[in-house]
Amino acid sequence: MVMAQFSLTQQNLLNNYNMHGTMAWNSTCRNWLTAQVALQKYYLSIFYGIEFVVGILGNTVVVFGYLFCLKNWNSSNIYLFNLSISDLAFLCTLPMLMRSYANQTWIYGDVFCIINRYVLHANLYTSILFLTFISIDRYMLMKHPFREHLLQKKEFAVLTSLAIWVLVTLELLPILPLINPTTTEQGTNCLDYASSGDPRYNLIYSMCLTLLGFLIPLSVMCFFYYKIAVFLKQRSRQLSTTLPLEKPLHLVIMAVVIFSVLFTPYHIMRNVRIATRLDSWKQNQCTQEIIKSLYTVTRPLAFLNSAINPVFYFLMGDHFREMLMSKLRHHFKSLTTFRK
Repeated sequence: MVMAQFSLTQQNLLNNYNMHGTMAWNSTCRNWLTAQVALQKYYLSIFYGIEFVVGILGNTVVVFGYLFCLKNWNSSNIYLFNLSISDLAFLCTLPMLMRSYANQTWIYGDVFCIINRYVLHANLYTSILFLTFISIDRYMLMKHPFREHLLQKKEFAVLTSLAIWVLVTLELLPILPLINPTTTEQGTNCLDYASSGDPRYNLIYSMCLTLLGFLIPLSVMCFFYYKIAVFLKQRSRQLSTTLPLEKPLHLVIMAVVIFSVLFTPYHIMRNVRIATRLDSWKQNQCTQEIIKSLYTVTRPLAFLNSAINPVFYFLMGDHFREMLMSKLRHHFKSLTTFRK
């Protein structure tokens, strides 16, 4: 039954393209179209399912730790806590996406489609900004270990977090009219931003979003992590001793690599995908399908950060891991004592 539905969906797409007579379908094009249908139905639903399970478990533990274990908050904790709230909000939208991709139809209405896509992008760009300010905070902590600088104050971190939420909300308001669910004979589809709306306006907005929401924060993040590495090496020479630099330097490398590997392909392929929807590409349907498939691969990778982010809480959160483990051991001991 599943294979029959898959073949029917593929044939409908083939008929749609052949009806317009815009390309001669050869075996390569058919293979890419088959791959695209498979990616939509299986790859996205399964990948988002894994992210949902892993992300919910990790971020729930983190939120529990911050609310019930952490007594003295600092600026790092505030940024990390906001990051976990953003991740949880996004993860709560995944079950709808998983079901819609698995069944190849959207049953939740136009309003929830727009909300879903909005929350998805809000998580992406708040995550980028919170990770950027975490990198700044790490550098300031090395320069001012007693947290006497203004940028390290809790009040500043709270105001910065609020500013990030407001900025991203305003930054994403133009995306609302650009998301247009479509209705076909097979049902309603909640298309992603790059596959919806007028490509002329979408491309301009996507380029601006890439610059302001990704490239500039990435540059700031790389700059401060570079400063951290230089500072650690200079301090090691000044003290004429071997400092345990491996962990902070590996953390720096991991953060930048994850940031770049997860977010860069998505932003590149999103802009390319929108560009292929312009009138000048209408005669290259086979190329469109290839790019659409590659873009589909990058989408869940970009949001994998919601499942990976809890790692930063344990590696970067000041005393967070020790307090959380102590609290869990205490509850486990109380539970075993109660059973006895």
